[in-house]
Amino acid sequence: MRNSRLDIRQLLDERPVSGLQLRVFSLCFLVALLDGFDTQAIAYTGPAIAKAFGMSPGDMTYIFISGTLGMALGAMGLGMIGDRIGRRIAIVGSIVLFGAFSLAIAFAQSPAQIVALRFLTGLGMGGATPVLLAMAAEYSPSRLRGAVLTGVLLGLPAGAMVGGVLAAGWMPVIGWQGIYIVGGAIPLVVLLICLAFLPESAQFLASRGRPNDVARARGLVARIVGKPIADDTTFIVPPAAGKGSVSALFTPEYRTSTIAIWAIYLFNWIAWFMFLLWLPTVLTSMGLDQPTAALGTVIVNAAFIIFAIPLSIFLPRIDVRRTLTVMFMIGIAVCVGLALVDSNWTLIFALVAAAGFGIGGQQIALNYLISSTYPTELRATGTGWAIGIGRTGAIVGSAAGGWLLQTSGTSGYFVGLAVPLIIAAGAVVLVRTRRQPSVEAVAGAH
Repeated sequence: MRNSRLDIRQLLDERPVSGLQLRVFSLCFLVALLDGFDTQAIAYTGPAIAKAFGMSPGDMTYIFISGTLGMALGAMGLGMIGDRIGRRIAIVGSIVLFGAFSLAIAFAQSPAQIVALRFLTGLGMGGATPVLLAMAAEYSPSRLRGAVLTGVLLGLPAGAMVGGVLAAGWMPVIGWQGIYIVGGAIPLVVLLICLAFLPESAQFLASRGRPNDVARARGLVARIVGKPIADDTTFIVPPAAGKGSVSALFTPEYRTSTIAIWAIYLFNWIAWFMFLLWLPTVLTSMGLDQPTAALGTVIVNAAFIIFAIPLSIFLPRIDVRRTLTVMFMIGIAVCVGLALVDSNWTLIFALVAAAGFGIGGQQIALNYLISSTYPTELRATGTGWAIGIGRTGAIVGSAAGGWLLQTSGTSGYFVGLAVPLIIAAGAVVLVRTRRQPSVEAVAGAH
């Protein structure tokens, strides 16, 4: 195959998906699965750790905060490494971090050691997601990009489900330490698989323009098309997308919407992380044994996946603001129900499942809200800043859950959980959308 100039994106769009692309998608999903396992391991092992070290919910707060803080910093740091040095090395680095330090948690001798190790684990957990999405997107044809990215993202709750099932069935046998041994050892095995079989992004290599990198890109493209690529072939590198300034988000046209979107991200992430990280501890406080309480994590993540798939299909076709309003109303109702219910475990677990839509489903819908609010040239900036605000909310939610549980009990915890949802629901009304986004536009916002 001879072609003096080649556009990799166009080539991917014109050809069926190759075995190499499927391998990349599968490995990205597998790493996301392990990332999700380790991210929520602290949720379903939290009650056992607290018991082992005689810790109160307030004491556990430091462990939860350290992990979410590490995730926020890791997303920024490894994201930059992925853009500057390569997607593959950033993914490998993230696996080393969350694999090795999760394994180390199993041998921690004090809460202070767990706090430090959880922070280091968080660097890898937070850093993996943006780079995995970039890698998957750059191997995806545009017609499948939305589905591929959604599939990779769903690896996170799927991993949390696997961890919850393992904790429910095996934690009485292997202890909380065993969860971290599994959560550390398996990623290190997958690390070897990635070193052997995960290629660098061909588009990233082509964009660097160095002779060795361009030659590697030609080799990868040849494997995709199944034909040799001439040595004199060069690549058409699209110009870098224009980066909108933060000040542009606050022009008269977008100021109100920007403030509202930041509020929605902030308060929804407060609620989601407050619920997700503290759920097994709260259920234990309500009278469940620790293994059964871990099933709460399984239920909420399973519900999230079940709701996310149709949401990703229908959201481009329906009013995203109305959808978000309905979600928040359901989330508020779930909080009220959980605050009032008393030991009716069937109803409690039904409400926990509903929380997968009413508190967590917004994580899918918010991507569409941004894409339907800002023009293309502001979308990346708008997304980046909104997610940054959201990560701040994750840290606040991690802290608020323990404080509310310790000072107000389980009923007070659920009443407090409703407050950020009420504020976020009010902020939705202030957002002025321009149009319904395409699936490709939303995929590009990740």
